[in-house]
Amino acid sequence: MAASSEQFASTTLDPPVRGFLHRPEASSGTGLVLTHGAGGNCNSPMLVALAEALARSGVTVLRCNLPFRQARSFGPPRPGEAAKDRQGLANAAAELKQLGITKVLLGGQSYGGRQASMLAAEGKIGDGLLLLSYPLHPPGRAQQQRTEHFPEISVPTLFVHGCKDPFASDDEIEKAVSLIPGKTRIIHAKGSGHDLGFSGKKRNDQIIPEIVEAMEWLTENS
Repeated sequence: MAASSEQFASTTLDPPVRGFLHRPEASSGTGLVLTHGAGGNCNSPMLVALAEALARSGVTVLRCNLPFRQARSFGPPRPGEAAKDRQGLANAAAELKQLGITKVLLGGQSYGGRQASMLAAEGKIGDGLLLLSYPLHPPGRAQQQRTEHFPEISVPTLFVHGCKDPFASDDEIEKAVSLIPGKTRIIHAKGSGHDLGFSGKKRNDQIIPEIVEAMEWLTENS
């Protein structure tokens, strides 16, 4: 199935939504807001490859920069910016609704995924979650688990976890996911770290079709 992408900007909302819209030739009625980690932006090779593949499968993808990245081209989010980033996600979801999307999923890599999960827990926005490389705890500090909101997540949630990710071991992520009352599924990316095999010019082409296939599960259950 063919798909196209175009720059997207909506400045009527605060914070504004900026990024790229991937439109399938024949929409399934499902849309995904896809965001990035603390050190990257929406043009990371993995997010681009995933958005293109999902659009070919019929999913409309809004691949966008979070407000902190719109404000600064590099560097991590600052303390106190998370609430604004979550509002940016909510605004992006609203934009997909304006395009006629009936089922809106929230997704992101690392920090972006964490904020999406918190938004789903706080405001019940989004029909499902795609969490890529969820940053369960800072590397080397397993006691600082970022799971306080997990018991409030009721929507179906798909995790994609690198088996060599220093932010969580396989056992740690499975134990954490068990705290979520909604339906859950985990894809374990063997041999991959936090970048899920996309680093520099490296591409993990195997993980993309796995995620696209699992997205059918997420869509069916959301």
